[in-house]
Amino acid sequence: MRPPIPLSHLNAVPDSGRPFRFMEIVRRKLRERRYSRRTEEAYVHWIRRYILHSDRRHPKDLDERDVQRFLSVLTVEQKVAASTQNQALAALTFLYEGVLERPLTRIDGIAPARRSRYVPVVLSDREIRSMLRALPNPIDLCALIMYGSGLRLMECLRLRVKDIDFDRREIVVRGGKGEKDRRTPLAETCLGPLREHFSVAQAQYHKDRRDDIRTTGVSDALRRKYPNADREWAWWYVFSARRTLVDEHGQRRRHHLHDTMVQRAFREAVVKTGMSKRATCHSLRHSFATHLLESGADIRTVQELLGHSDVRTTMVYTHVLNRGGLGVRSPADRL
Repeated sequence: MRPPIPLSHLNAVPDSGRPFRFMEIVRRKLRERRYSRRTEEAYVHWIRRYILHSDRRHPKDLDERDVQRFLSVLTVEQKVAASTQNQALAALTFLYEGVLERPLTRIDGIAPARRSRYVPVVLSDREIRSMLRALPNPIDLCALIMYGSGLRLMECLRLRVKDIDFDRREIVVRGGKGEKDRRTPLAETCLGPLREHFSVAQAQYHKDRRDDIRTTGVSDALRRKYPNADREWAWWYVFSARRTLVDEHGQRRRHHLHDTMVQRAFREAVVKTGMSKRATCHSLRHSFATHLLESGADIRTVQELLGHSDVRTTMVYTHVLNRGGLGVRSPADRL
């Protein structure tokens, strides 16, 4: 049996001139398959917890029964949600199939958990207006774009200047969920606030140019082709962070707003407006889809705008129309 994996090996950062440690190999395999950075961090987190739960034994010395015991602890003792359990199972499935090249066999207890079906929270026009008034700048503009274009929170925060087309009044969402690009309308209500926001952002951009502060998220391949891409206005984030950071090469860069900052401001606005609904930033996307269907939009069009692969995912919004459950008229209304 192999000795336990030292804790220092679980979060190691690769250095040149030495063999890769186990968690470094996991990260390399994830990047070879072009998983997103957030998926990479989630999978590394669950693989690390799995190893720690198994007394730091090497995963090659563990089998399906160990995976089953780990998932059982998550479900029975820690009472995690079904989606969390499925994420942990997906990480371990990748570990054995993609890293150890020994896929897990089918046994009882290793199967995706059945997720509960929830009705999405949809805000009314009045509630959205009150929310926008309660949010600080520029988070109110971020919320307006999420509602007006049906964007997820991270899709909105990762928008770059080049993705906004004022003439065609559309937004290009790049690298959305499933690494899919799509086009979605830019609301006329957003045009004025966006132009005003850009005039302020450009002043900060020119100052960053003088201080040699570059943007983040530009791949090495793109920088090799366009060496100054991370210094160009077109690649600047629409919602840039106030603070800067220094990358591993010593270059100072500016990232986009952090998602927790927007989520915190949204929660405070929900409390401030006295809203009784359990609203989140994602409720704006739900409201976008529902209000489009209420106005007579075709469900296939809504599917394309939301970026859903399967129309059955979009069908959930037909159950929250303002006419009631399943979009039918209650017989009590005839009394």
